Amino acid sequence: MTYALRQMVVLGYIAAFMPLPALAQSAPPPPPVTVAKPVVRDVVDSDEFIGRFEPVDEVSVRSRVGGYLQEIHFQDGALVKQGDLLFVIDQRPFVTALNQAKATLESSQSALVFADAQYKRAQSLAASGSQSAQTLDDRRREFDSAEANVRGAQAAADRASLDMEYTEIKAPLSGRIDRRLISAGNLVQTDQTVLTTIVSLDPIDFYFDVDERRLLNFADTARKLGKDLQQGGGGLDVSVTISDPGAKPFKGKLDFAENRVDNESGTIRLRARFPNPDLVLQPGLFGRIQVEASNTYQAILVPDEAIGSDQNERVVYVVGTDGTVSTKPVRPGPRLYGYRVIREGLDGTETIIVNGLMRARPGAKITPQMTELPQERQDTAPETAGAESGQ
Repeated sequence: MTYALRQMVVLGYIAAFMPLPALAQSAPPPPPVTVAKPVVRDVVDSDEFIGRFEPVDEVSVRSRVGGYLQEIHFQDGALVKQGDLLFVIDQRPFVTALNQAKATLESSQSALVFADAQYKRAQSLAASGSQSAQTLDDRRREFDSAEANVRGAQAAADRASLDMEYTEIKAPLSGRIDRRLISAGNLVQTDQTVLTTIVSLDPIDFYFDVDERRLLNFADTARKLGKDLQQGGGGLDVSVTISDPGAKPFKGKLDFAENRVDNESGTIRLRARFPNPDLVLQPGLFGRIQVEASNTYQAILVPDEAIGSDQNERVVYVVGTDGTVSTKPVRPGPRLYGYRVIREGLDGTETIIVNGLMRARPGAKITPQMTELPQERQDTAPETAGAESGQ
């Protein structure tokens, strides 16, 4: 027997009689993987729409009298209160007209006093037979005419006083004023020249369009609350997110829907109202509104990182009691509370892999490291039911 052959025989003998635990120690242990139970909780689906903020009230400031603009009493872009003085029209022509109207009124009142005395004297003389009935009728006509002249003069004086008051243009509502659109010294035409605009800011409205399919869903939800969608669906709670990633969603309530569907677009416009005490929300600002699209139901929630892909299917890795990994096809839904809703495929009792999918293979064993998922995570952005995956 050669030396090489004797070495092979010896090695075979050692391998045949080596204890089994020694062989097992040479194999690597199953990889550690983080596992958890899915979160099961009551949720409400929401739909998301893009819309724009608009002021509740908006006014174009015009002058009710014509004249040359004399004074401007506000700073461009400032916050104003209802009744604040904004502009002053040159008052001198209106002061003259008011004085003339007052003089005419005094003259008419004096004539009325004289006509009244003449009429009473004629009445006394007619009673004693010293005055003819014709003269009495003339005095009565003169008195009535003088009385009418006083009323006309009083109306002219009131009109002149009102025009004088209109020379001071005041803010008709509280809100944010725009820049001045005309400079002092320019001619202002009655009810035509736009001097500036004012928009209210608190509260503020948000308008968005809803398609027919989801309109019927919203209307059904409103009816279950005993309200009409056109009347705000019972003040259905909504929230809006803006482009600022650091801003929290703003909470408001649905309060109006138009009374017909647009023939061309097949959509209907809805309105929600939001409190805006800090004046963060501005008219014209775009936002994404989330509207409740379902009644409360119990949902199964898993992290997005726990969902894998198997060709054209979405799967979740399930761990058995012996540590063996298997896959379950699932149908993902919207993302709520930082998790992905699982529409189909899980019942909530499974133990699934939530971290370390790359170290797991179907049919292989892993070393499970159990953790408990919180009811809500804040590390992911909210998503709507309209953006469901795998549907």
